[in-house]
Amino acid sequence: MLDWLNQFDASLFLFLNSLHAGWLDPVMIFFSGKLTWIPFYLVLLYLIIRQYRWQSLIILLFVAVLISLSDQLSVRAFKFIFERPRPCHEPDLQPLIYLASGRCGGAFGFVSSHAANSFAMAGFVWFLLRNAHPIMGWILFPWAAIVSYSRIYLGVHYPGDILAGAVLGLTVSWVVWQIYRRSCGAGRAC
Repeated sequence: MLDWLNQFDASLFLFLNSLHAGWLDPVMIFFSGKLTWIPFYLVLLYLIIRQYRWQSLIILLFVAVLISLSDQLSVRAFKFIFERPRPCHEPDLQPLIYLASGRCGGAFGFVSSHAANSFAMAGFVWFLLRNAHPIMGWILFPWAAIVSYSRIYLGVHYPGDILAGAVLGLTVSWVVWQIYRRSCGAGRAC
């Protein structure tokens, strides 16, 4: 069963990775960048401050915990445990992969930290702002999906890495949201 799943993941990866275009390379490299999204984060920060005022400082602490937890779990509880090589480190796949940025990244790819972190952020901010800004889910989750898909496009993650990373990120966002809600939400002071 696991063999079939790995073969399906590799086949889907090769198909999705083959859907590249020269003009799209810099776009996907841009989307995958860590500093790219700072203006987006600043807009989210503004919306959070406008909604929560002084409690925004506490929320920022929760966001720091959220991202630290998501990032560390993706590496220490998954990458270092499963040790599944990135597709670009697989000798059989290397000649078939389009590596848009020319870089492969670390040895292991399961789960995608980009996917885990972006979906963790999307989930938590959606929980925070969904009542005041109902459209927020239509912005946050496509953003997380684009960041995640860029990792397949760039040749550094299998779709399964992305899916598992998204599930991890959403789970972490829900857990951190529950802790926040129970300790600071519903008008309670932290």
